[in-house]
Amino acid sequence: MSLYNPSRDQARQFLFDAWGKFKQYLTLTDLEKIAVEVIQMHPEYHAVLDAPERYMHQQYFPEMGETNPFLHLSLHLSVIEQISINQPIGIREIYDKLRQQHNDTHLAYHDLIDCLAETIWQAQRNNQPMDSEHYLNLLKQKLGHV
Repeated sequence: MSLYNPSRDQARQFLFDAWGKFKQYLTLTDLEKIAVEVIQMHPEYHAVLDAPERYMHQQYFPEMGETNPFLHLSLHLSVIEQISINQPIGIREIYDKLRQQHNDTHLAYHDLIDCLAETIWQAQRNNQPMDSEHYLNLLKQKLGHV
């Protein structure tokens, strides 16, 4: 699996494997441990991760109100990595403030995810690279600092 640009199926398989190993009490890699922590925050996705044969190729359509659990979990992993390396610069401080504001780590992650998803959508729509300044500005709006 390409570490930096996995295919959709590779990313899904990683989540299925991490969850399966956890449920079988097998040793997890550090990244799998983080993935399992995120999965545990989302009990609504456990049934999906328990049935890889059914959900590996499932299509999700946001315009029909469907949430893609694999995308959501992957966005969690992305923001956790961003916080750990403070990239874009300043995200760790914003995350810490959001966590204090909500008094909840998971809600703070979701603020970051909302802004990251918006920034990715904007970049794809405009056929441009992600704009980290735009991303940070969206996050500051979540803090109430416009």
